[in-house]
Amino acid sequence: MSRGLLRLVLAGCLIVCMGIAAKKDHNDAFVAGSPDETRIAREVRHQLIMLPYYGVFDDLAFKVEGGTVTLMGAVVRPVLKPDAENVVKRIEGVTQVINEIKVLPPSPMDDQIRRAEYRAIYGDPALSTRYGFRAVPSIHIIVEGGHVTLEGVVANEMDKTLCYTRANGVPNVFSVANNLRVEGQ
Repeated sequence: MSRGLLRLVLAGCLIVCMGIAAKKDHNDAFVAGSPDETRIAREVRHQLIMLPYYGVFDDLAFKVEGGTVTLMGAVVRPVLKPDAENVVKRIEGVTQVINEIKVLPPSPMDDQIRRAEYRAIYGDPALSTRYGFRAVPSIHIIVEGGHVTLEGVVANEMDKTLCYTRANGVPNVFSVANNLRVEGQ
């Protein structure tokens, strides 16, 4: 058994045995909201998705508490941080915007890893047909200092495992955090 596969199996066993589940207290911009979601949250999601430079290497999320919207996530292009804040400020009912979006530092090595991760995940025939042909793909690849974080939503556990396995096989990556969620869970 290869070392990468052994790590995957052990991590899976640890998660199942310990009952660890990723808790999120925010809404991801690229994930459809629940039917009972407020008007402000729906509009914030819509405005963030419509940002022209928002893509697969960015992760935008938000929290709505009354009229206060907190923006979170990480972006590659610095212009996305103020752009996101500006479009959210204009939404009717928003009284305050707290912008906690992190701008990832420029790094040629991270750019190389981003491209390799994209090819590894979206180059897979099983994954590309399901997730690659959307305006904003549901699998986001965040790279900082050689560490990769997968964010988003996939259809089933097999796709989640396949994404992690493909991402973990890219050279020059120090670690891969699989924060992908299975749709409906």
